[in-house]
Amino acid sequence: MSKTSSQVDLIREAFHYQSRFDGSTMVFKIDFPVTRDPAFSYLMKDLALLAKTGFRVVIVPGAKERIDEILEEYKIVSTYKGSIRITAGAAIPFVEMAAFDVATRFITGLSADQEDAVIGNFVRARGLGVLDGVDMEHTGTVDRILTDSIERVLHLGMVPILPCIGWSPSGKPYNVSSDEIASTASAALGAVKLFIISINSGIQQNKYQIPKSIQVGENQRILRMTPQEAETILSLNQTEKTEDPPLRELRLALQAVKAGTERVHIIDGREEGAILRELFSNLGAGTMIYADEYEAIRGLKTSDIPGILRLMEPLIQQGNLVRRTPEQIQEKKADYAVFEIDGSVHACGALHDWGGGQGEIAALATDPAYTDLGLGRRIVHYLIHRAIQQNMKRVFVLTTRTHDWFEFLGFRECSLESLPPVRRQHYDHNRKSKVFALQII
Repeated sequence: MSKTSSQVDLIREAFHYQSRFDGSTMVFKIDFPVTRDPAFSYLMKDLALLAKTGFRVVIVPGAKERIDEILEEYKIVSTYKGSIRITAGAAIPFVEMAAFDVATRFITGLSADQEDAVIGNFVRARGLGVLDGVDMEHTGTVDRILTDSIERVLHLGMVPILPCIGWSPSGKPYNVSSDEIASTASAALGAVKLFIISINSGIQQNKYQIPKSIQVGENQRILRMTPQEAETILSLNQTEKTEDPPLRELRLALQAVKAGTERVHIIDGREEGAILRELFSNLGAGTMIYADEYEAIRGLKTSDIPGILRLMEPLIQQGNLVRRTPEQIQEKKADYAVFEIDGSVHACGALHDWGGGQGEIAALATDPAYTDLGLGRRIVHYLIHRAIQQNMKRVFVLTTRTHDWFEFLGFRECSLESLPPVRRQHYDHNRKSKVFALQII
């Protein structure tokens, strides 16, 4: 694929996601250390751009580290009940000071890009009370998110900022977890996405126990996972690394998905443009936990034919595939399957029934940009499963250059005479394709 073609694909993806999510609400939970990173100004520029182009941006700043700094400066000692800070009466004014100091940094950053924002009392809270005999004092929990107030701010084209302070109906302030605010606000506002942005590198295969079913991309990054896979990772790593920041972020993501947010994205805020790459491209820049049907293998539609011909063309030019016309594909449409990611086709394959309990896996092509996802392998496994459902006993492939790959999948080289008679009649002796087969029953 040429550089120009690749750039055009990126532009197409961007327009696809722009049209899909235009007018949608997205919540961004951003940890305090991100505000001190050189990339913070670019992050604000990107959020301002999203807000200006039709996205409804809501920001929930994390303030834990800033609270720690201010309490230490004023020599106020924090005590904890487990991982929850006990906010004493003497500490709450300083917690408020820290929370609004952090929120103001976002106002300043957005203002630099001419985007208006509002810090508001958008969180109604109640006290945690006494837990196991410990008075949590001014530490609270979300009672409800004042969505009407947030909606009015969004309607005016401004960005609401929700600091980690909530108020009781009588006006009593409480220190509330920004994680809880982000998760609850995402659900209450019907956000299509929650972004968790920190200075962490996320869950990586070389640092944590990861199920083999999860696809890992370059730099050991997990591209996406289901809620069930997220729970498995938390379970595998619960003994020694429970409080690691990446695992805490994963727990927050899982909580948000269970609360009704379709997709949660964990992003390293130090990477310039990471939000835009995660939002406007299929491969993204972080890790996505998704509750909706993000990717699927399905049957071919007529409207898919130009797309799969485009996938096949580089392989045809390399001599790996036989050229097929749109009419030939349409005639055998029921044999084909495609791998779709967010409405775009990125791999295809076909299973042709030649009788005698034998099927041919053919027309296999994948988008080279998606190599890390193993789409070709997954299409082959899908077609094998389809062959089993059709009571076939054996599947075979004809290949000129990919025999090593098929051997890795369990196929074994066999003779031309082992093919069904009808298929032998159509064999192209000029290509000299090798035959590999897999016995499935």
